[in-house]
Amino acid sequence: MVSATAAQAEDTTSVSTASREYTLLAGYGITIRGFGATRTQVQTVDAIGRFGYFLSDEVGKGWYRGRHELFVELPLHLAVDPRTRVMTGGYLLGSWKFTGLKERLLYPYVFAGGGVLYVDLGLPTMGSRLDFSYQGGAGIQYLLRDDLAITAECRYHHISNAGTASPNEPLNSIKILFGISLFR
Repeated sequence: MVSATAAQAEDTTSVSTASREYTLLAGYGITIRGFGATRTQVQTVDAIGRFGYFLSDEVGKGWYRGRHELFVELPLHLAVDPRTRVMTGGYLLGSWKFTGLKERLLYPYVFAGGGVLYVDLGLPTMGSRLDFSYQGGAGIQYLLRDDLAITAECRYHHISNAGTASPNEPLNSIKILFGISLFR
């Protein structure tokens, strides 16, 4: 007969064994004037729903041991400066989650990818409401329990119309995000 605690331990999902990750992120972003062709300051309050799908088991040894993960994100970027407006769309990102520090309950990760955005900022320098984004960044997760973590990340975020309209001022931003992640 298997004890109740042994049965619970077998059913526990962790970052090393999960097949999916669900994350809610919230934070702040600001464009960097003079970075690339960015001239306009835009500040945003951001909310991002993320679905993560693990593509591999743990690979590698030592500190760089980790897992490949694919993120699908649904962002809502609420511009609060220069005026209150909305940007929304979808992103597809590839990620490497380091699992070599699991004894310390820390899971750093890096990611990169892009997507499509509907941008209603009312800026005449952007030329189009259908825009594209690419981004990359790094984050860290701290486990509160085997299947639950708090998340913090920083990302570079680029938006432009990819030359499909004129003018085409890009928005190059830095975003700081915090959230909570659930592993299944």
